[in-house]
Amino acid sequence: MGHGTQRAPIRSVKKNPSYRRAQPEHSQQIRSAFQLGFLALNVWICIEFYRWVRFFEVGGAGIAPTRPPGVEGWLPIASLMNLKVFLATGELPSLHQAGLFLLLAFLGMSWLLRKSFCSWLCPVGAISEYLWVWGKKWFRRNWRIQRWGDIALRSLKYILVGLFLYAVGSMSVDGIKAFLAGPYGIVADVKMLNFFRSLGLLRAIVLGALVLGSVFIQNFWCRYLCPYGALFGLFSMLSPLRIKREVGLCIDCEKCAKACPSSLPVDKLITINSAECTGCMRCVTACPAEGALHLSIAGSPRRIPAWTVAVCVTAIFLDIVLYARLTGHWSTDIPQSIYMNLVPRANEFSHP
Repeated sequence: MGHGTQRAPIRSVKKNPSYRRAQPEHSQQIRSAFQLGFLALNVWICIEFYRWVRFFEVGGAGIAPTRPPGVEGWLPIASLMNLKVFLATGELPSLHQAGLFLLLAFLGMSWLLRKSFCSWLCPVGAISEYLWVWGKKWFRRNWRIQRWGDIALRSLKYILVGLFLYAVGSMSVDGIKAFLAGPYGIVADVKMLNFFRSLGLLRAIVLGALVLGSVFIQNFWCRYLCPYGALFGLFSMLSPLRIKREVGLCIDCEKCAKACPSSLPVDKLITINSAECTGCMRCVTACPAEGALHLSIAGSPRRIPAWTVAVCVTAIFLDIVLYARLTGHWSTDIPQSIYMNLVPRANEFSHP
């Protein structure tokens, strides 16, 4: 997507008497704490979900572990289906309810705080970031694909999200309800787990290629292949927040552009309004000139500190989850006997 249109004239550091060294900025420490916390939460969810699945696979002796509703955050297609039904009828789903509310939370974050889910919460994004940071330390650099190749590859995630939206949009409300209530829809989360439990050679090669790509190229998966991130990026274009560059304070050191994991030309723009901007604030941290680069609301000189983004991300996530829990729309209520029948046979069900 576009990088923005407001460009500014070049200013030399020797011609900028207003230069003052920026004070230490702690956004990356705050963001890393959020990433690690959410990654730990997802690891716990995966462990609890595996225990729940194994209970039914081995015959269901004793008391069943609690199925963690948060696992539905890994079912974006089912969440999109439930979102269509909700928008069309006003009905909240009875199956995979948590997935819908998590999707609404992440869309809300993108609308208000740019693609903050991708850079502040997403566990896949966090792992991808750790991989390229490690690769940069080990090989002393990351590689960037030539502009024509970069644009072509970036289009892949938008094509993927377009296909998913078309597939969901072309289904009728009754068709979606029938799909989700069928055996495949009920155990879609189990099938997702089985995908990783039985990778096979080809899947392992693909996964290994994605890991290697993430080591050598910044945000390889997120930048080129993640349809979820593409959807949030489109929503983020409506966000009131922008990274802004104060031309009169900029010393044109280009450190902001070099620090940007999305390869945006931060040093050449006045405002950044791109679907690729994740609001990670790495550029702000890298800027050595006090006040030259900051996050703010469009049309306002007020600067938004990193802790404000952290508070808003937390508030949106917790408020929506709490609302879903208090109103009884968080946990999927399916009789244990149905799970006992379907979970061990999950691989028998193919996509209708």
